[in-house]
Amino acid sequence: MTIRSMDNSADITATPVSNIMVVDDDVTFCRVLSNAFSRRGFEVCTVHDSADIIAVAELYMPDAVVLDLRMPGVSGLEMISPLRNINPDIRILVLTGYASIATAIEAIKLGAVYYLTKPADADEIIARLYEKDGNPAAPVKNELLSARRVEWEHISKVLMECNGNISAAARRLGMHRRSLQRKMNKHPVRH
Repeated sequence: MTIRSMDNSADITATPVSNIMVVDDDVTFCRVLSNAFSRRGFEVCTVHDSADIIAVAELYMPDAVVLDLRMPGVSGLEMISPLRNINPDIRILVLTGYASIATAIEAIKLGAVYYLTKPADADEIIARLYEKDGNPAAPVKNELLSARRVEWEHISKVLMECNGNISAAARRLGMHRRSLQRKMNKHPVRH
C-alpha cells in the first residue's frame, strides 16, 4: 500500500472527489496513475493485492475508487458491493483491458459510475468520476466499433448469460464449441 499526501498548493475545495484509491495488480500502472492524480491535487492510495482492498478502504475511506476488473484471486465486479457497503456514496470506476458489454452492464448494475478500457488517461478518469447525471466534465470519445469487436462483445454477452458454460453458449450462438473456444482464446479486439 502506498499513500501519498495531497499537494497543499492545489485548490480542490470545490471538487466532489478529493481522495482516490487505485486498485490494480500492475504496480507500474498504479504508480503512473497515482503520480498523475497527485499532480492534479488528489490524495492517492494504491492497492495491488485483492486481499487488501476492503481493509485499506475501511482505513483510508476513499471518495472514489479506480478498480481493475481482473485481479488475481477476485474479480473487480465482486468488490463493488463491499466497497459500496463501506461508503454508499463512493464513486467507483471500473478500468479494464478486457472490456465487454456484458461486464460493463454488470459493473453499472452493481453500482460503478463508469467503465473504461485501458489505456485511459488520468484526465479522462477524473472526468468520469466527476460526472453527474450523465453529464461528463469532459467530452467522451465516440468511436465506432469494428465488426470483430461487435462479434467479441456479443459472444461475451451470450457467454455471461450462459454462466460461463461454453457448450451452452456455442449452441445459442449456432457454432461448434471448439470454434467458440478458438475465438475466446484470442485477445479482445480493440474498437
